[in-house]
Amino acid sequence: MNDWFHWINLAGVAVCAISGTLMAYQKKMDGFGVVVLASVTAIGGGTLRDIVLDIPVFWVKDTDYIYSTLLAAALTIAWLRISPRFPFHYLLIADAFGLALFNVVGMEKALINDAPMVVAIAMGTITGVFGGLLRDVICREVPLVLNGELYAITCICGGVSYAGLYQLGLANQYCVAVSLAVTVLMRLGALRWHWQLPVFNSE
Repeated sequence: MNDWFHWINLAGVAVCAISGTLMAYQKKMDGFGVVVLASVTAIGGGTLRDIVLDIPVFWVKDTDYIYSTLLAAALTIAWLRISPRFPFHYLLIADAFGLALFNVVGMEKALINDAPMVVAIAMGTITGVFGGLLRDVICREVPLVLNGELYAITCICGGVSYAGLYQLGLANQYCVAVSLAVTVLMRLGALRWHWQLPVFNSE
């Protein structure tokens, strides 16, 4: 596996671990709770992806991901010790970047394992959203993926943009860069301007 893929995967794990740690801080969890929430957020989506693809689970095969999760959580805790007033919107921004990174990682891993493009888009979305979904369920929050605001759809759009450029024969790094930009900008736009899908309502 290419070095760049390994590092982008580690970056996604670290960013999502930060997101989970910030949520644990907001919910006033103890040290064990921080580790659990950071880990679930960081590796939950990738674990489900690898099980579905029937390949070795990435963090079991390479313990760098466990160390990345723990290091990111520890550094976030250290930062919060210095500056405890950590605005909640930083959690959402960290989550947006983690979402985009994991979306690309999920697609790349599916394609490396000869999955069709439509399956790769699905695996990218699962990798991006499932860890955050588990985090929100554990914290008894309505999962971001289910509350109407653009979330999973940003992964799908990022995946479709990747697929379109891939079919046009563009170099892999351009496909990745555009997919990351589409996912992050759509998610940040949804946070800023409250872009939403229609919400099911009985009225």
